[in-house]
Amino acid sequence: MTELARDAAAGLDVQEGAGGQAVLDNLVALLDLERIEEDIFRGVSPPHSPVRVFGGQVAGQALVAAGRTVPPERRVHSLHAYFIRGGDPRVPIVYEVDRIRDGRSFTTRRVVAVQHGKAIFALSASFQKVEQGLEHADAMPDVPDPETLPTYAERMAEFPQALPDVRKRPRPIDIRYVNDPPWVTRQTGERPDRNQVWMRADGVLPDDQLLHVCVLTYASDMTLLDSPLARHGVYWDLDRVLGASLDHALWFHRPFRADEWFLYDTESPSASGGRGLATGRFFSRDGRLIATVVQEGLLRVLPPDGQNAQQD
Repeated sequence: MTELARDAAAGLDVQEGAGGQAVLDNLVALLDLERIEEDIFRGVSPPHSPVRVFGGQVAGQALVAAGRTVPPERRVHSLHAYFIRGGDPRVPIVYEVDRIRDGRSFTTRRVVAVQHGKAIFALSASFQKVEQGLEHADAMPDVPDPETLPTYAERMAEFPQALPDVRKRPRPIDIRYVNDPPWVTRQTGERPDRNQVWMRADGVLPDDQLLHVCVLTYASDMTLLDSPLARHGVYWDLDRVLGASLDHALWFHRPFRADEWFLYDTESPSASGGRGLATGRFFSRDGRLIATVVQEGLLRVLPPDGQNAQQD
């Protein structure tokens, strides 16, 4: 295990609810996988994990594993992933990379994450050499600057009774809600059709383009499923919501730094069959569309007395 990974496993310099450079450094350490064999890597989870491994973590680690088998001049432009089983944060995750194709312009990799002898996550990623071509993009929504908005901790302090477990988790990503958070709109009766937050890595990241892409991948699983829940006035720990990411797709359009502010603009076009669909767009501070995300999640809302529902 690398020194960085050992530090992450030990949770060094991390306190409950902490943010800042020390917490971000631990995220970088989590993404610094140990190579245990050709095309086989091992990652760990932080000690402050929830019951299951955070989906953004396993997606980010799997992308690191894929990227370490690809020439650095080829940049990831898309990934498609399925969350198969809930990950166990108490044991390492083994990432097995399959070199599907190395073409003249594109490189394709498939990664399977394994725990206890079973696949918990599968990812396909495509990398491309830098090329010139047609250029257009949607414009960024008109929103307030992130510095004018309350921090996540300040938002949570307004509702001390809400989400006590969530506020204890270290936060390597600085999040500023543009609109009211879903735990607020749940009480006010507002049913917003979109959710907007400013995000950035809470510190300075090394100059490694793959790392910046993997940090954004990690962040892309945060707040995304808030969009379908907010439309129905329910929220994770405040209501009897059973939820989990089912699949996740990301397209990376333009270069960016994950330690600079980016706007995450999300909405939910549909919910049915115990599932909710969410789409999102990432914009850089200067208005460039840098990435697009789509995710479907399991969302089962139980009645107050529902005791017998099962989660997959």
